[in-house]
Amino acid sequence: MPGQLAGGQNPLSLFLPLAIAAVIILLRNSRPRKLKIERLWLIPVIYLGVLIAGLAAAPPPVSVVTIGVLVGGAVIGGLVGWQRGRFTRIEIDPATHEMTSRASVIGIAFIMAVLVARVGLRTALSQNVLGLALSPLVLADALLVLAVVMLTVQRLEIWLRASRMLAEARAGAATTDPSGIVQ
Repeated sequence: MPGQLAGGQNPLSLFLPLAIAAVIILLRNSRPRKLKIERLWLIPVIYLGVLIAGLAAAPPPVSVVTIGVLVGGAVIGGLVGWQRGRFTRIEIDPATHEMTSRASVIGIAFIMAVLVARVGLRTALSQNVLGLALSPLVLADALLVLAVVMLTVQRLEIWLRASRMLAEARAGAATTDPSGIVQ
C-alpha cells in the first residue's frame, strides 16, 4: 500500500516519536541547568546496577557473536557518549564558581541523528533486513548496554572538563585579590 513501509508499518509511527523527542530535547536543553559535578556519578551508578542486575537475572547466551555484539554496543555507546559530553557547553561564574551546563546546537543535532539511526536500525532489525541470526533479546541487551555506557561516558567527559575548569577558576581566584592585583 502507498504510504507504508515494508512490513506494513506506517511512516508516521516512526517519525511521530522522533518529533516528540525533538521537542522535548529542544525544550529541555534550551536553558542552562545547574551543574553539580559532585553528583554526576549517581545516575550512572544506578543505571550500571540495573544493567548488571538485568544481565545477571536473564543472562544472554554465551557465544563469541553475543559477546561481540555486547562489546560492540559498549564501544559505540562510549564513542557516542564521549561526543555528547564534548558537545555539552559548560559555563562557570568566576565570582561564585557556580557551574551551568547546556547542550549546544551541535549536541542537540547529534542526539537527534543518533535517535534517527536508532529508529532506522530498529526497523531494519525488526524486518531482519540485515539477515542476522541473532536473538532479539541479545540485540535488546546490546542496545541497553549502549545506552548505559553512553550515559556513563557522557557524564565522565563532563565531569573531567568541569573539574578542570573549576580548578582553573579557583587557581585564578587565589592569585588575584579583589583589587585585581595579581599576587
